[in-house]
Amino acid sequence: MILQTMKFKDFLDCKALLDMMDDDNYVRKYKFILQAKFDEMVEWFIIEKLGVTTRPIPAYASNNRRIYLLDMYLIVEREGGHTCITENNMWPMVAKEMGFEYAEGELMRLVYTMYLDVLVYYYKFKSIQSNVQDKGVTEEETMLGKSANPRGSHSEGDTAVHDADQEGRAGDDQGIVRDSSEHYALFINNEWNENKRRQARRKFDFNRAKAAMDDANASVLKYSRKQNHV
Repeated sequence: MILQTMKFKDFLDCKALLDMMDDDNYVRKYKFILQAKFDEMVEWFIIEKLGVTTRPIPAYASNNRRIYLLDMYLIVEREGGHTCITENNMWPMVAKEMGFEYAEGELMRLVYTMYLDVLVYYYKFKSIQSNVQDKGVTEEETMLGKSANPRGSHSEGDTAVHDADQEGRAGDDQGIVRDSSEHYALFINNEWNENKRRQARRKFDFNRAKAAMDDANASVLKYSRKQNHV
């Protein structure tokens, strides 16, 4: 079984596991195995991507009560995500559904921040990035396909692209060196704004993510001390 032999060597492995969570029947059928793999994935991400080595896996609350991160992930995603739950003060509900008391909702929020928040954000970041890249490739292939078929239906823009292509080939045959980047731009309708947007796309800042997790860790310690004084 692929799931049992799955190893985490790069983030694509994490993405593959998280993609499986979209199938409710699959999750129900292999819940026990998925719980172990989910913890393994979280541990790999925290250590290898964030460089944090102080997060105990599995996660436990007071009195040695285990917090199942997979259950937490599924509940939070089902209810609309971290921001939605926080804005609607739903963490007590999350705590209760996971077998804890309503009063431990704040603890659930902090645990989610410590273990899952950055992982989930990065997963969605990479998924969107991948979708944008795939869409861009598809659009460019479509444009190239149209220009390669001059007998098909063409707009004036398509005709201009084809004429430029023929002119370029004639120039190449005569030994004339042309600017390939300018020629390529014709095939994407000179969408320079789109190109600039792709070039300026923000990269994921793991240093800021690690700092946020350190803040969450300090909050958990503060919360624990407060609970001990009650």
